[in-house]
Amino acid sequence: MNKRALLGLSLALMLPLICYVVVKYFSGDAVHMPRRYYADTVVTRVENGKEYADTVWHKAKDFKLVNQLGDTVSMADVPGKVIVADFFFTHCPSICPILTHNMKKLQDALKLKDDTRLADTTFVQLLSFSVDPERDSSVQLKKYADKWGVNHDVWWMLTGNKKEIYDFAINEMKLAVVDGNGVDSNFIHTEKVVLLDKDRVVRGYYNGLDSLAMRDLAGDIVKLVLEKDKKKKRKLFRK
Repeated sequence: MNKRALLGLSLALMLPLICYVVVKYFSGDAVHMPRRYYADTVVTRVENGKEYADTVWHKAKDFKLVNQLGDTVSMADVPGKVIVADFFFTHCPSICPILTHNMKKLQDALKLKDDTRLADTTFVQLLSFSVDPERDSSVQLKKYADKWGVNHDVWWMLTGNKKEIYDFAINEMKLAVVDGNGVDSNFIHTEKVVLLDKDRVVRGYYNGLDSLAMRDLAGDIVKLVLEKDKKKKRKLFRK
């Protein structure tokens, strides 16, 4: 067998192994990440003479509301944290107690204990927006939160301007789109729990009455916490 034939045979034998190694390298640590939901626009960029299309995802606008401790807060106060949001009211006799119970289980499962020394090191912020802010004052929310064993540092129950709360639910969380026949703009009553990433992009909707869905939510939170910055280029060969 001549050298050319031997080289060809060697390459033929080695090619599957090379392909396996490359695929293994790039997919070995691959994880199914929570999808992004709403694109605001698509922009083009030019790199090395080639055009690329980049999706600009919808980022939820911030708010200023009052929590159960009477403090005015916003998402800007918790930079770098993943956000989990639901909508409730303290006088609700139906789905809200179940929602709150499952959010409390989530708090406990993620070990967000009532220890202020750990508040700055936690990676997720829970937000429960009252859809009946006229009756749900910060004092009322504090009583409700204490009843459920809420860690006030990592779980805010929010009240304030009704229009601002409803605009946030409908226009920023897009609940009117995903909640069955659409959310009633006069009174929001939904079982949906919404997941936002560190950039405030919607990454998931979960049935807050379903324990299995809430378990999936807990897993997706961890994935988003560990999500790599796509702007950082990955090196082919590690040191």
